[in-house]
Amino acid sequence: MSELRDIRLEKAKALKSIGQGPYGLNFRPSAVAAALQEEYADLPNGEENKKEVSIAGRIISRRVMGKLAFFTLADETGTIQLYLEKATLNQTADSQKHENNFGNITSLVDAGDWIGVNGILKRTDRGELSIKVCEWSMLSKSLQPLPDKWHGLADVEKRYRQRYLDLIVNPQSRKTFRTRALLVSSIRRWLDEKDFLEIETPVLQSEAGGADARPFITHHNTLDLPLFLRIATELHLKRLVVGGFQRVYELGRIFRNEGISTRHNPEFTSVEIYEAFADYFDMMELTEQLLSSVCEKICGSTKIIYQKQEIDLKPPWRRATMHQLVQECTGIDFELFGDNVDDAKAAMLSKGLQVPDKSDSVGRLLNEAFEQAVESKLVQPTFVLDYPIEISPLARKHRNKKGLVERFELFIVGRETANAFSELIDPIDQKERLLLQQAKKESGDLEAQSLDEDFINALEVGMPPTGGLGIGIDRFVMLLTDSPSIRDVIAFPLLRPESNLKHTGK
Repeated sequence: MSELRDIRLEKAKALKSIGQGPYGLNFRPSAVAAALQEEYADLPNGEENKKEVSIAGRIISRRVMGKLAFFTLADETGTIQLYLEKATLNQTADSQKHENNFGNITSLVDAGDWIGVNGILKRTDRGELSIKVCEWSMLSKSLQPLPDKWHGLADVEKRYRQRYLDLIVNPQSRKTFRTRALLVSSIRRWLDEKDFLEIETPVLQSEAGGADARPFITHHNTLDLPLFLRIATELHLKRLVVGGFQRVYELGRIFRNEGISTRHNPEFTSVEIYEAFADYFDMMELTEQLLSSVCEKICGSTKIIYQKQEIDLKPPWRRATMHQLVQECTGIDFELFGDNVDDAKAAMLSKGLQVPDKSDSVGRLLNEAFEQAVESKLVQPTFVLDYPIEISPLARKHRNKKGLVERFELFIVGRETANAFSELIDPIDQKERLLLQQAKKESGDLEAQSLDEDFINALEVGMPPTGGLGIGIDRFVMLLTDSPSIRDVIAFPLLRPESNLKHTGK
């Protein structure tokens, strides 16, 4: 690698000596590869079109054959062949300020270099649409070779660590991130058209609330103040509803100091949506409409293939309570246990389910049974309704069922994709629940929430009945791009430093 770099450094010096960079200031392309391929699709073999075009991109392959050479140039839209003819290029030597124009481009330009060219369209005798180059400009000399085009980046870890190489050699990766960008803009456009207003909330917060998660801690030097990176946007968006905004949302980054897996990254993207005068039934309809509409816009249909399974996002989606689903999959009816934790534990053990030590209530045991026995089976979109109050400190008590709250989570291909409540607006109830959370935190539960006194004060000012919804953007992108890991859809996921990997031998 060092020897190849030295050779390219010498070529960079040679380019500079002939007035060709090696690092250009600008270039004005008149066309892109995909548009040219489409516009000149009917150009017959062996014929030329005299209209001059200019294009810029990266050279990804090259073949030199005596007085002819063929380079493949890639821009953001696709690829096109460059047809390099010694007679043609050397006729334009004056404009290039050198008499050996063909020799320079074939000897000094490597795969990986960025160049700009002017020329005319030509379809070769073999049917390849090409630009017959009249002039060229070096825009940026690449000092390191590209990965082998046949083997690409076989090291998956390197794809994530050096995403720029992945994007160069992997068209599917570029397509994934283009889809992600379109998906995010489509969600915003859909919400804006429904009169939701996006208002930004703080990333640095004095209290990390709105979710059960361990926060990242930082410090403001001037104020000598400990701060947390936000784990949710919920509590500030609710403050906006208290202030009179009836439909608000924010789409942005969330930070949670948690483990890394195919479903989890410590820095991820979510959209949280709040609508006054609504409840969790309204949020179900909103979720169906939003996600199905975006899917159809991005994919052309509500039916998609994910990891060889057909998924249909066309509404309506299945709705079932957590109790119903657990009973379907395990045969255990948790409603029979009342508050009898021992009987619930015994029933779980009889079905081969694990009973964690922290599960000190029937509600927590119900949730454990759901996570172990049900989640992975929910392939088609399913709203799981009515969660135990113990694990839902920000959701309103169920209007009919004791010990439960009006909450749903949306599961698709076994993954939680959305979470929603009829929001808890009673300040007395909310404070009692957050005090219980804070007690858990003080006893060592690092994911428990703290009491946010200002948020309670906002509720005491008065918050209207409200429905709230959070959607995991990364997991939705995974679904629509058939990506098995969250790291495939985050351009720069958090990774262990390479020096640590070498030190541990991993």
